[in-house]
Amino acid sequence: MTAALPQLILLPGLLNDAELWRDQISGLADVARCKVPDLTRGESLRELAEQVLADAEPTFALAGFSMGGYVAQEIARIAPERIERLALIDTAIRADTPERAAQRRAVNAAARHKGAFLGVADRLMASYVDASRLDDKDLTGRIQAMTQRLGREVFLRQNGLPREDGAAALRALRCPVVIICGEHDAITPLAGQHEMARAIGCTHMVVIPDAGHMTPMEAPEAVNAALRRWLARTTR
Repeated sequence: MTAALPQLILLPGLLNDAELWRDQISGLADVARCKVPDLTRGESLRELAEQVLADAEPTFALAGFSMGGYVAQEIARIAPERIERLALIDTAIRADTPERAAQRRAVNAAARHKGAFLGVADRLMASYVDASRLDDKDLTGRIQAMTQRLGREVFLRQNGLPREDGAAALRALRCPVVIICGEHDAITPLAGQHEMARAIGCTHMVVIPDAGHMTPMEAPEAVNAALRRWLARTTR
């Protein structure tokens, strides 16, 4: 009898839904049963993590992108024994500095003004994707449509979530861990990825060439290849 494929929970980032993971859901279907939780309704990282756990199988593989990486860290605090393996994709582990927290509050205040929120505007797209992809209308259109679909209230809720420091929780994990990041990620830059790897004792890092922050959409084949290797690993 063939063993069941592992459950792979794919956690989206801020203003992302299952569209973020479209190519992983299809591209990894032969090695994992992918599930994308809704991260739009919680009022804290803890609440979001508990929602994910309540609807998850007893053990699972877990991949967190950007804000979803912080949710993954909260899951590692609550139920580390349920995580069979962890992928951190274009994310960070440090708590917001007072300056960053103030910046989030200012962005939310601006977004509350009527007509101010239009998803990821063209002027912000350069911080989301590599410069070489800014003229890729299919890619940028998918991102823009996704952020507009989720809208202002989801943005305000997710951007306002306090980010916690996850280093200790992740360092305590004994399962296979991988860090995946875009070479030119402007939101969670490469230097911070290396610092994160040192902080949590992760020796497996995959840097995606010519990619920005949105690697699951920008470079799906490279991300899928990295996730396949991670799903097959048996050691930390």
